[in-house]
Amino acid sequence: MKKSLFVLFAIFTLHSCAELQEVVNSLPQQGGVLSNADIASGLRQALDLGIEKQVTKLTQTDGFYKNELVKILLPAELQKVDKGLRDIGLGNLADEGLKVLNRAAEDAVKEATPIFVNAVKEITFADAKNILLGTDDAATQYLTSKTKTSLYDKFHPVINTSFAKVGADQIWQNLINRYNAIPFTSNVNPDLTDYVTEEALKGVYTMIAVEEKEIRNKVGSRTTELLRKVFALQD
Repeated sequence: MKKSLFVLFAIFTLHSCAELQEVVNSLPQQGGVLSNADIASGLRQALDLGIEKQVTKLTQTDGFYKNELVKILLPAELQKVDKGLRDIGLGNLADEGLKVLNRAAEDAVKEATPIFVNAVKEITFADAKNILLGTDDAATQYLTSKTKTSLYDKFHPVINTSFAKVGADQIWQNLINRYNAIPFTSNVNPDLTDYVTEEALKGVYTMIAVEEKEIRNKVGSRTTELLRKVFALQD
């Protein structure tokens, strides 16, 4: 099947989508030939599964904070704040500061699903064939290109509001004031809302990529007949 995949790719670079479909049709498939619509639907199913299984986890309490793949740490310019506080016995305060950053991201990700659903619906056969022949995170890259701007615009105000709701603004004001009071330190004042927004986006795409890789590389993760047929093309 690997050989068939390379043949499929080579012919696509030289010929039309109709000819590409001829090659797809010639590949042995259980249960019959795959149509253009089948391939696109299979990719949509894979992304929907990633959104349902992985993105939903991020919206739960500790979805970010206790997931080492996506846990939001302090920005580089505040690493010294964290260390400085821990050095003088204020580790609990530093931990609380980290927690509220992650809570804000968990709140924001609840806004993601409708945007993802719309992007997934728009996948065409042209998109699907490129995704199918692409890298282990090709579908995630597609979703990133289609949703990142919209998600940023949704996440940013939610994170800003969440900071106020959970008291992050007061916590960080206290943190930074305590740090700035330590002798021989330089004052810091980063834009934490933008930073956490960007980190939340990275976390979302990281978890979708995890599920995509599972589906591509583990037959047992292909939980529908259509997923099994479509991803057999890239085995």
